[in-house]
Amino acid sequence: MNLVGNWSYPTAVRFGAGRISEIADACAAAGITKPLLVTDKGLADLPITEATLDLLDAAGLGRALFSDVDPNPNEKNVEAGLAVYREGGFDGVIAFGGGSGLDLGKTLAFMAGQTRPLWDFEDIGDWWTRADPAGIHPIVAVPTTAGTGSEVGRAGVITNSQTHEKKIIFHPLMLPKVVICDPELTVGMPKFITAGTGLDAFAHCVEAFCSPHYHPMSQGMALEGMRLVKDYLPRAYADGTDLEARAHMMSAAAMGATAFQKGLGAIHALSHPIGAHHHTHHGTTNAVCMPAVLQFNRPAAEGVLTQAAAYLGIEGGFDGFAAYVNNLNDSLGIPKSLAELGVSNPDLDALVRDALNDPSTGGNPVEMTAENTRALFEAIL
Repeated sequence: MNLVGNWSYPTAVRFGAGRISEIADACAAAGITKPLLVTDKGLADLPITEATLDLLDAAGLGRALFSDVDPNPNEKNVEAGLAVYREGGFDGVIAFGGGSGLDLGKTLAFMAGQTRPLWDFEDIGDWWTRADPAGIHPIVAVPTTAGTGSEVGRAGVITNSQTHEKKIIFHPLMLPKVVICDPELTVGMPKFITAGTGLDAFAHCVEAFCSPHYHPMSQGMALEGMRLVKDYLPRAYADGTDLEARAHMMSAAAMGATAFQKGLGAIHALSHPIGAHHHTHHGTTNAVCMPAVLQFNRPAAEGVLTQAAAYLGIEGGFDGFAAYVNNLNDSLGIPKSLAELGVSNPDLDALVRDALNDPSTGGNPVEMTAENTRALFEAIL
């Protein structure tokens, strides 16, 4: 199969090995003449980043880089990035990397011409209408992992460093104008990042599929996204140079993030505060939470997950699906508890409060309460 394509759903996606070579053309298509490449500290000095800066330089677009981005980016990273962006007179962002680099890059482009503070644009009601659309600068997104799918999302997750809460900053124009999905950029991912990001994509698909909201397009995308993870994550984990597996995992990541327009649920509602308070890897935290959440949601999700199991070729209906998830986690070296993940002495009251305040709770098929959410945390600890 020829794994190359040009897609305009949910935005313009240039998909295929080697297509990072089109970065200058992608900037032109997005209307960017002076880009700032935003990535995280870990990627800043790697060959894939240097090679991308070389391509920009050769096209006369400079080689400006901002990489002061924490694994869970916060408002301090936003402020530092905005200072560099505004002083440099940039007119667009290349958001490059995993979820942290993509989320921060998108947020910088969104905030570039705003006068109100960042938290005024949290994803609450119609707060996004407070933004000045003319002040939102264009974005080209280049994922280097296959997990968050932030490259096709309309939001950025930013941690409030004062309250240790993950906040979702949302605006429709935060959707990147052009995305380059080049699986060659993901070849260097270490095994534990391949596993954690891949299971993040799987969690997006599972939660979207179980969400009670009506969105049949997302439902179909979530189901096929699960299949791609099932078929190709073990291959990408076993052999990081398997480009076919890497390509299908990039598709699954974008599909999961497109699907969760239908809603997320308790996996993310638990994982967001754990990550904000304890600085754990987001996708790996989702994977640790998933088995307990599946059982928690069984009364409302047994039917749809039985359908999913049938499509995925998993025998045994809901129980077969749950057993498959446990076995997949084990095969990818995922910790069995939050304690194994490194979470010690958690403030359960704070975690429960933040979980119930997380927007993901609204998509969970079983209503989350203080009592049952605390019991869930205790089960996973």
